[in-house]
Amino acid sequence: MIGSTRQVGVFAFGGPADLRKGFDGLSALVSHDLGRDPLSGDLFLFVNRSRTLAKVLLWDGTGLCIYSKRLERGRFACLWRAPEAGRLHLTTSELALFLEGSKLVGKVELSPPVFLQKNLANRPVL
Repeated sequence: MIGSTRQVGVFAFGGPADLRKGFDGLSALVSHDLGRDPLSGDLFLFVNRSRTLAKVLLWDGTGLCIYSKRLERGRFACLWRAPEAGRLHLTTSELALFLEGSKLVGKVELSPPVFLQKNLANRPVL
């Protein structure tokens, strides 16, 4: 799995992508279609029409990286079932499940919501 010491966002492109594209082509999809900055350090997931190839674009601080996985059997989960879903926000755990072949990614909430710690300064001490 692609590791990180900080919390990163994972944004999936909500339609089939032409994965013949390289760094510049995938960066353009991130900028124009997802409305995100490809140099943000977030992960960007793309899947081809037949759902047998997936690529993840990542800025690691020194340059762009493309991680690619091709399935020899089976298909990745379909991320573009809803026509209005141009993008899908995932957690890194959901990305790992997706790349391992889970069919639930994008269909069911697999991770709990982000935990935000409340301000405890105004709370009385017992």
